[in-house]
Amino acid sequence: MVNTEVADELDALPDAVAAAAFRRLVRHLQHRTDAQNIDLMGLSGFCRNCLADWIRDGGYPGDKEAARTLIHGMPSAEWKERHTTPATPEQLARMDASVALNAGEH
Repeated sequence: MVNTEVADELDALPDAVAAAAFRRLVRHLQHRTDAQNIDLMGLSGFCRNCLADWIRDGGYPGDKEAARTLIHGMPSAEWKERHTTPATPEQLARMDASVALNAGEH
């Protein structure tokens, strides 16, 4: 049964709980360097770089690179050099199809 008293149940989640879950997600992604951003995009329509954009949208005062450094746990150029492999045509096609599903997202 859907709770009709709260417009969005996520908005009712205490900020401390949401923040703890977000930090756990980011640390998990920092640990799982094998999870390529292109694959995250292909499966879910978002990646580490999206998280960096979202924290800026949420009011993080740093620039794009500072936000990416925060999310990656190191400068994004270093992350890319250490952990990113070239995308295959299949990965790019899967990402494009997945991102198209994001249309109309809140």
